[in-house]
Amino acid sequence: MAGLLCGLLGVYITLRGMSYIGHGLSHAVFGGFAASSVISFNYYLGAGIWGMASALAINRVSRSRRIGADAAIGVITTASFALGIALLSLYGNKGPSFDAALFGSIIGVADTDVWVVAAVTVFTVIVVLGRYRALLFSTFDPDVADVSGVRVARTDALLMLVLSLAILATLNIIGVTLVAATLVIPAVVARMLTDSFSRMLWLSAIIGAVGGFIGMNLSYHLDVPSGTMIVLVDAAAFCLVLMATGGRGLRGAAGLDEYVDGPLSLTPRATPSQIAP
Repeated sequence: MAGLLCGLLGVYITLRGMSYIGHGLSHAVFGGFAASSVISFNYYLGAGIWGMASALAINRVSRSRRIGADAAIGVITTASFALGIALLSLYGNKGPSFDAALFGSIIGVADTDVWVVAAVTVFTVIVVLGRYRALLFSTFDPDVADVSGVRVARTDALLMLVLSLAILATLNIIGVTLVAATLVIPAVVARMLTDSFSRMLWLSAIIGAVGGFIGMNLSYHLDVPSGTMIVLVDAAAFCLVLMATGGRGLRGAAGLDEYVDGPLSLTPRATPSQIAP
């Protein structure tokens, strides 16, 4: 389920050219993890508040004409990660396993973690379905979307909040250092298999789910961190599809932002009146 969640969200961040955001936000959430551990506060609540605050800060700062998204991500998330390391070094870890937070651990996954992942997955699906066209339009042409009435800033903030929740929910399973790969790889593989945005969404989710299932089982039997095995399985899928397609999908990906699709297939970019907020 963690793979499905990451695969679904990965489509949006990949097409937006924000692949680094998964890596960055995971580091920001780690800062909340460390702070919660030091003060013996509820891990999900503390890290969740910290992660969502970081996501909103990145979204806000990146809208400045003088500061790009990559710079905002770099400053805010690395500072948060550094603070987390400093807190754990000074006061020690009193909460969940430090290694599990970094690399994921199937042994450290409790029933609570499973329920949290399930809840965040359901919430994410509701957001994707409920805000499908607003997310689609703001992903491909935010300027036109803004003029046409789509509240791009609010839509982007919502996506960032959902992404931070997803990273928080999968932290113990996948780990801070590897969650970015589980967001990006399934989406890239799906892109090599289809030119349809809607098909790319469900293909990426399925690829992520299968990779997560196989990776978790291999992790259990080989006694290797779960995040590591999930990423290796996803990477193997990427290599296989790349060899099978000859990279045609990757070459076409650069032009994907020239299109907006309907329910089934890509069509030339729609006019503002064709896509409702």
